[in-house]
Amino acid sequence: MTSSENRNRPGMALLIRLGAVAALATMSALIKVAGEHHINLIEILFWRQFVALPIILGWLLSTAGVSALATKRPWSHARRAGFGLLGMVLNFGGVMLLPLAEATTMSFTAPIWAVILSTLVLKESVGIYRWAAVILGFTGVLVIAQPGGGHIPLFGACVALGGAFMVAVVSIQIADLNKTERPLTIVFWFAAFSTAITVVALPFVITRHTPFEWLLLMGMAVSGTIGQILLTSALRFGKVASVIVMDYSSLFWATLYGWLIWHTLPSASTWIGAPLIIVAGIVIAWREHYLGRIGKRKRLADPGT
Repeated sequence: MTSSENRNRPGMALLIRLGAVAALATMSALIKVAGEHHINLIEILFWRQFVALPIILGWLLSTAGVSALATKRPWSHARRAGFGLLGMVLNFGGVMLLPLAEATTMSFTAPIWAVILSTLVLKESVGIYRWAAVILGFTGVLVIAQPGGGHIPLFGACVALGGAFMVAVVSIQIADLNKTERPLTIVFWFAAFSTAITVVALPFVITRHTPFEWLLLMGMAVSGTIGQILLTSALRFGKVASVIVMDYSSLFWATLYGWLIWHTLPSASTWIGAPLIIVAGIVIAWREHYLGRIGKRKRLADPGT
């Protein structure tokens, strides 16, 4: 099988992406349980990133080799780690503060924030389709949050939305790093820098844990790392635009875990608002894919541009 054929296996890409989503949803459920056991968020962040390091190294040893970790952009990785760590604080905090399905739904607003950032930061021209998707998505947020009278705490909703915003910010940084770095190199240095940052605060927050709590922490770290590796691997077989829709399957896992662990189901407002946010994300992904194809055709037609 040729390299190009290996990279064009959409069915394989979708299956791997589904596996990644399931692993990350499992991580979120374990984080929520860990929070209920009063494990400090900083300690959760430390173990999430520290345990990832040997797993990523083992993966690299069996694939590209440790030489793949070489980088000429350490400060770019450090800056990405700082923003990424803030994003993890907000995203993990949202999971702890909100019902799992609602926290997951709020994370779906990341593409909406990306459209806004592309306008404000990158000065890109955004047309009516994507602006309509932005309005539709935030309508879904209002339906779910119901400011002033909703079933979920407004502060928790704001934290979760902040986490989605940081995902959009970090995506811009990763897009820049991807120009020169391998995906697993980016993941490794994020884990390394964020481990170094959180270890400074660890002595002030670490506590004794039961065997069950250690299982929670290790399970959270391993499932999160596996999810990251699978996310990276999916892009070897398919394009982002073709696999990103699978990310919305995380709502299924969040609903399932919510029912199995907490015996709760999403409220009626979530069932109404979530489809609005999901449709908005799909429209944005479709539009990005469409515009990318148009741009590629123009470059092929006029290589001098």
